[in-house]
Amino acid sequence: MRIVVLGAGHVGRAIVSALYQEHEITVIDTNVDRLTAVADRYDVRVVEGNGTTKRIIREAGIQNCSLFIASTSREEANLVAAMLVKKLSGARVVVRTTSVEYLDAWREREIDVDFMVSSELETANAISGLIGIPAARQTDVFAEGKVQVVEFDVPEGASHDVIDRPLREAELPHDSKVVSIIRGNELTFPRGSERILAGDRIVVIGSPDAAREWSRLISREHQRVDDIVIFGGGRMGTTIAHVLLDRGIRVRFVEGRAERAREVAEEIPAARVFHASAFDPEFFDRERIGRATAAVFALNDDPGNLFSAVLAKAHGVQLTIALAHDQTSLKVYERGGVDVAINPRQVIAEELVRFGHDPRLRQIAMLDDDRFEILDLTVRAESELAGLRFDQMPETGSVVGAIIRGGDAIIPHSKDILRAGDRVIVFVESRRASTVERVL
Repeated sequence: MRIVVLGAGHVGRAIVSALYQEHEITVIDTNVDRLTAVADRYDVRVVEGNGTTKRIIREAGIQNCSLFIASTSREEANLVAAMLVKKLSGARVVVRTTSVEYLDAWREREIDVDFMVSSELETANAISGLIGIPAARQTDVFAEGKVQVVEFDVPEGASHDVIDRPLREAELPHDSKVVSIIRGNELTFPRGSERILAGDRIVVIGSPDAAREWSRLISREHQRVDDIVIFGGGRMGTTIAHVLLDRGIRVRFVEGRAERAREVAEEIPAARVFHASAFDPEFFDRERIGRATAAVFALNDDPGNLFSAVLAKAHGVQLTIALAHDQTSLKVYERGGVDVAINPRQVIAEELVRFGHDPRLRQIAMLDDDRFEILDLTVRAESELAGLRFDQMPETGSVVGAIIRGGDAIIPHSKDILRAGDRVIVFVESRRASTVERVL
């Protein structure tokens, strides 16, 4: 497939990294340094220039491409470029936006593109998924909520029902499967004799109930997250609040700008809004912020998010979730004691990447700095694996963690048979994802 990507920033690079080996990709950007970095690392063609002009769009070869992904942080540029591409070619057009309003307009067919993705809404949904699994490092929901994929770091205090025992003897939550154990830089597709050890990172696929049970076993925490403080009243913070309020979770806001605090209070009357500094320990004490079961840090700068999260931890907040606008901040957050770090650009990149994969692919999630992927796709009638028992399947560098069959989610075992038409949730190393798509 020929793909044109507008934007060579973090999102654009993530898209290129995931797709360049299987597709012919051209990247457009006005920044020559970004383009040079992309061209030096990946086998792609680059075009320097303004992607909102016909000349540059045509120079990129849009008339011969199948997919156009507008991934810059400037949504107006994305939309103008998308409209030009619609006029000049028959390519499928996918647009990144930071505006829920634009997303709503697209849903109402007022914006003529094939697909539009909001970084705010995708990030809010990711945070909403984490709230119910407080021990998770990352979690994604698949198959309309029937299946949950969860990544855990296993601490010293995890339950001995699951750690340091052969998996075949461990008391694992029902309707779940450990699809990988990551120990240092080594990946294991675990068999019954394998053990989970403290310090491991594991990926579990199962029902939402099983995911919550895993969280309790890993963290020994049983308290429900029902009171959240959001620091930062920008568009990201307010979108997160709307999603959480829809789930029946109480939300409080902390916003340092008086005018913006008033606007948030008017926009979201169900939330209590404080005009206060996110760095004021006296405010934390006075308003008993430490009693909140979780806090989300959505300030516009990463050092501020880190400082405020550490301060909240010191005052007793149990779960801290911080947004990282720079990829390098993720490791700093982790070392600073932040429980969960989310990069909104990475979240949106995952959603955009799936359009360059097999058309059967309904959803994709990336784990561990894109080393691994979770794929949601349907088994073809001509698949060489259809009709085989799971214990008869050849090695593909992947694990089928769940099957959706007849509307039901099934966690497969060795004697189960894979059928044509099954919808499967597969854990795979990113470098082998295209192989798995072909054999299935």
